[in-house]
Amino acid sequence: MLVSFFLTLRKYGLKSSITELLDLLKALQHQLIFASLDDFYLLSRLCLVKDESQYDKFDRAFADYFDGIESLDLAALIPDHWLLPGLIRQLSDEDKAKLASLGGLEQLLEQFKQRLKEQQEKHAGGNKWIGTGGSSPFGAYGYHPEGIRVGQQGSGQRRAVKVWDKRDFKDFDQNAELNHRAMQLALRQLRRFARTGQATELDLTGTIKATAQQAGWLDLKFQSERHNAVKVLMFFDIGGSMDDYIHECEQLFAAARTEFKHLEFFYFHNCPYEQVWRTHQRRAADAVPVTQLLQTYHSDYKVIFVGDATMGPYEITYPGGSVEHFNPESGEVWLKRLLAHFPQAVWLNPQPQAWWGHYHSIAILQKLMHNQMYGMTLEGLSSAIRHLSKRH
Repeated sequence: MLVSFFLTLRKYGLKSSITELLDLLKALQHQLIFASLDDFYLLSRLCLVKDESQYDKFDRAFADYFDGIESLDLAALIPDHWLLPGLIRQLSDEDKAKLASLGGLEQLLEQFKQRLKEQQEKHAGGNKWIGTGGSSPFGAYGYHPEGIRVGQQGSGQRRAVKVWDKRDFKDFDQNAELNHRAMQLALRQLRRFARTGQATELDLTGTIKATAQQAGWLDLKFQSERHNAVKVLMFFDIGGSMDDYIHECEQLFAAARTEFKHLEFFYFHNCPYEQVWRTHQRRAADAVPVTQLLQTYHSDYKVIFVGDATMGPYEITYPGGSVEHFNPESGEVWLKRLLAHFPQAVWLNPQPQAWWGHYHSIAILQKLMHNQMYGMTLEGLSSAIRHLSKRH
């Protein structure tokens, strides 16, 4: 049962397991849903997909298996400019009364597919082709008693029997720029829980065992709460070219504060030197010597540098290379000291990876970071977190 459906999911690149398929079958056996394709879609996705970034693949596999009735690809075949509002006909009540439906959803879908095969250009105000502002059953900003609405912002005549809005999976695209939610999902992979503090949480397993040993007399047991025990240091490059990435860095900072109880953060400019600071506006007053960091924080802290790594090469390799002050020792020396003390470290670069090869400074920092520089995309952040999660 559902073996073909399972194989279709695998064909689309989903890594669903036999165990997850058995979970779905068990849910069906217990009649958690009944006779509803929409309910089956939600239940099967819940059981078979464990990573939100795979929802797009699942939807396409689902559409393929169920014969395209809910296919997401048809709308994607329509050029964007076909659906831009243009000429909009004003139909009278008499004109509207003359329009007839095509005879049900299946017939409507067949006609929709046929139009896609035949149509070569944009149409506006017509009665047949996929377009805008007319009486065709396919398109946007028009009227038909029973049609398919595609690409329209909001409802209009409220007559569509199917709304085929384009679906945007950018937030979970492996190469997409991160948003706050996607950052949280990626950072969550780094969590390692431990029980700390006072024993205030009921230990249900321990209570059952102790009560059984007391021949049924209730014996409550308590335990400490579980907290994320991972400790993280984050260093943000600010100012200069990093002004272009303020929004992304703010989201990363907010997501990290949500996910990690033990989080310390500092600022630097272009490359770490002999000191960093806690507050950009009070840089001089809040300066913290890097030697103090090395003495204060244990080597089990995981370190994340965030910066576009775009600067003059001398800012990394030569004393006095900093654009802000005369640094007695090069940035390379200080970065090596940090990496020697904190071996679990990565560098997140918000600059598009296609541009990295144009900057000598990025190549230098990649080498110093032992190639642990990652783009600030979902794939890049996930790879960085996987590296930090390894046992060293």
